[in-house]
Amino acid sequence: MTLDTAWVRAQFPAFAEPSLKGLAFFENAGGSYTCKPVIDRLFRFYTQRKVQPYGPYEPSVMGGQEMDEARARMSAILGVSGDELSFGPSTTQNIYVLAQAFGQMLEPGEAIVVTNQDHEANTGPWRRLAEQGIEIREWCIDPDTGHLDTEDLENLLDEKVRLVCFPHCSNVVGQVNPVTEITALSHAAGAFVCVDGVSYAPHGFVDVGALGPDIYLFSAYKTYGPHQGLMVIRRALGELLPNQGHVFNGGSLYKRFTPAGPDHAQIAACAGMADYIDAAYAHHVGGDAGPAARGAAVHHLMRAHETELLQPLLDGVKSRNSVRLIGPSEATDRAPTVALALNRSGADVAKALVKHGIMAGGGDFYAGRALSAMGVDAAKGVLRLSFTHYTTRAEVDQLLTALDEVL
Repeated sequence: MTLDTAWVRAQFPAFAEPSLKGLAFFENAGGSYTCKPVIDRLFRFYTQRKVQPYGPYEPSVMGGQEMDEARARMSAILGVSGDELSFGPSTTQNIYVLAQAFGQMLEPGEAIVVTNQDHEANTGPWRRLAEQGIEIREWCIDPDTGHLDTEDLENLLDEKVRLVCFPHCSNVVGQVNPVTEITALSHAAGAFVCVDGVSYAPHGFVDVGALGPDIYLFSAYKTYGPHQGLMVIRRALGELLPNQGHVFNGGSLYKRFTPAGPDHAQIAACAGMADYIDAAYAHHVGGDAGPAARGAAVHHLMRAHETELLQPLLDGVKSRNSVRLIGPSEATDRAPTVALALNRSGADVAKALVKHGIMAGGGDFYAGRALSAMGVDAAKGVLRLSFTHYTTRAEVDQLLTALDEVL
């Protein structure tokens, strides 16, 4: 079974927008287009439910129900209980809240493992805990490939390590890390696991319950939704960490890690992401299946389509003398987020691509530690070309033609 890209693109108003006609979008790792069910729910909330939710009057009742629906349906797709899913303003903000909680729980001399493959969001907040006497151990990438070797992690693990933080895949290296294997190694050493799924989730929602980490985070605005951060914290850890919310919310698992009032409309609109997954499942597969199984089936369709489109792009850039491909050259090993180190500024090349109808990005993408470790000139950064399942082969061909002109 193959992905019906015509059907997919019909679910995204951007592809019918005249002002975007002829423009191929290759900066999806920075934020995706929004699907129509999310837009419809957001519009309905702002026009019909924009009152304080959970009150006794009808608009308030309906607003609260829609927020609860988003939590229930997204947690079911992710394979966890409803109260194990929290919403926050961004993944970065969610991790800072978590770091504050761990800083209160850990004792000086205990250790946290971080990587230099991560986006700054899942490494910087943890590193700051060194100021409180927490030992920070760095799991380093291979400087040539950007790969994280699990044997190196094993050498870092001992009875002092309480938390291991790493990305499902890096937003510049692109390689998909073996979450289940890393989680098992960490748990065997007595450590909790925090996975930054921001760069992987746009390519399919995962069954967090099956993968096994204690924390899994991603950003809805990169998964066809509003600007919210979704954070799974499994119950055993969530109840152990100190409350970061209002004192009267300490008994609610999902409220314990939301210090400020959430964006009601955007939480409610996140149910539109579940609407989209369900519609994609019904169109391509059909039949009865639970939420996590529907999510897994759509995930498989997305990844198969992306892998098919990604290999020609990798083949088209890896042999160029003026280009260094960051990360694996085989599409099956990575997400379709392709960073290229060039002999000039990545941002300048992204600007040059605009006249060819290509929307891409250049810079360090908050992954300066990874690029520095791989010897990439910080002043030049990289050109990043990223896509997701709604991208077509024609758009990849348009990109390759444009690269022939500017590289």
